[in-house]
Formats: sequence, structure tokens, C-alpha cells
Amino acid sequence: MTKKVDNEELLKLFRDKAGAYISGEEISQLLGVSRTAVWKKIKLLRQMGYTIDAVPSRGYHLAASPDALLVEEIRSDLGTRVVGKEVIFLEQTDSTNVRAREQGDGGAPEGTVIIADSQSAGKGRLGRTWESPAGVNLYTSVLLRPVILPRFGTQMTFLSAVAVAAAIEEVSGLSATVKWPNDVLLGGKKVAGLLNEMNAETERVNYVILGIGVNLNMQPGQFPDDLRYPATSVAIEKGSPVSRLAFARSLFRHLDSFYQAYLEQGVTPVLRAWEELCDVVGKRVSVDCQSQVFRGVVEGLDPDGALLLRTDEGPLEKILAGDVKPE
Repeated sequence: MTKKVDNEELLKLFRDKAGAYISGEEISQLLGVSRTAVWKKIKLLRQMGYTIDAVPSRGYHLAASPDALLVEEIRSDLGTRVVGKEVIFLEQTDSTNVRAREQGDGGAPEGTVIIADSQSAGKGRLGRTWESPAGVNLYTSVLLRPVILPRFGTQMTFLSAVAVAAAIEEVSGLSATVKWPNDVLLGGKKVAGLLNEMNAETERVNYVILGIGVNLNMQPGQFPDDLRYPATSVAIEKGSPVSRLAFARSLFRHLDSFYQAYLEQGVTPVLRAWEELCDVVGKRVSVDCQSQVFRGVVEGLDPDGALLLRTDEGPLEKILAGDVKPE
């Protein structure tokens, strides 16, 4: 059976050459494939958007890579320990969280990442719809298998939030803030939403899914008219588009870094990072818990991720779920 050329192997070979030309014969020998197989794969990579120059007697040269959410580009020298071990890209799906649950139930390894160019049934917290047009944003779900008790599963939401904020700053230079429990804001407007899900038994977590949607290059006309909370995108706030590929790679690296810190040191460094990004700590807010509205000053988070609110009546309330509004 003829060996097939792997996209990642060939692209790594080009990158290892640091822009130099490499002959088809050398590629054939290094990868253990035929010259014809090399030519066919280069033709396919060109169709995918790669610019590969060919010069007689010199060989091939990778001149440019596309800004697309291709598996090969995301995984190339990603440098993570867990996140991105496997990457699955879908042109269109109902929800990356649904696909991640399938992977989790099927025994997929920790760190598996699902990315979609668009979603037909993207969901936010409390069953709300998350608009997911194609070609502009990042919709992704990350499968993790932390050895923790189920009651600590909510802590993972804060890990996602700080990683998204760090990636936004790295790629765009903008400073994001976080809104309890699971929103990321730019200029006081929602730029990202997080929806975590957990599969657990009484004493163990089978897996956690970190669902992340980030508005990267959406324009004002692409947002629905009935938003409950003002929304924006990184491009709107920055004044120019950002690379979805660069953002995805940055996000997965930061997720991996915070996850390693979480496993080695517990939730404390993650909560500390979250509190530094939260602009309502020390400020007055109202928290709508549906059955009751609390008013007071935010003092931070407890180790389980509950909001600590010093109410106007005096007691310190631990709030597990609700909508926070500054007063």
C-alpha cells in the first residue's frame, strides 16, 4: 500500500526549512513517499489557500499560509501539553458542545478541541441563542478530564474566562473585563460567552466541556436586534479585523497554561486572575436571581466560584446563579 502524505508532516517540513527551497526528491525521501504523491499533496495545499512556489532545479517553497481555521495551522508548533492534542474542524454544525459531548462519551482523549466555522444551534447560558455566522468568529469546545469532585466543576468557567481575556489582549492589544459568571466584555459590551457542561458521577468527573464563543470580526449589522445585553466584537473595538487563526492558537495556549496551573496549584491562581479582570469587585451591583434580587457590594469569589456579595442588610451572601448589573 502506498503511503499517504500527511498535511502536517509536509507543512512542518517546509517550516523547518525556514523559508528555503526543498526539492521534490528530498521531500519524497524524508517522508517516504513517491514524487507523484508529493506533487498531489502540494496541489491540494494550494487549493486550501497555501502559497507554495515552485522553481525548476530548486524545488518548492512555502511562501504564505491562509488565515483559516485549518487543523494543520492550529496544531503547527502549538506547544501545549493538553489542549489541542486532537483538533476537529467542522464547516457547519448545530453546536460544538453537542459534538464535544459525542467525543467525550466516545472516549476521546483529554484536550480534544472541536471548532466550527458556523453553528445552527449555538447556545448561551440558560438556553439562550448564540448567533454563530460563518467566517467571522470563533466557536469552539474543549474536552477536559480533570480529576476533581463534581462540586468543583463550576470552577472551570473561570478558567475559560481568563484565557479568553488573555488571548484578546495578546492578539488585539485590547483589555477585556469579565462579568460573573461567564461573560467577557470589551468596553462594557459582551464580546464572548462561555457555556460549560459536565458529565459526572457521584464522586468523579468523567469530563468537562468548555464551550467558548468569541465575537472576533462581526460587524454591527450582523448582531440580532433582540439582544438582552449590548454586544460587540474585537474588530469593532479595535477598528480593524483580527486573525481568527492567531486568536484560536493564542486561546488554546492560554487555556492550556491556566489548566496546568489549576491542576498543580488548585483554583486560587485562576480566581485571582479572574478577580483582577472583574471591574465590579468592590462596587455596588444588583443581582437578579429570578426569585429574589440582591443589592450590595461585590467582595469577590469563594473557592467554588460563588459570587460574594455584602448586601445592604449586612450579611455576606454566596450567590450561585444570577444576572449582575452595576448600580
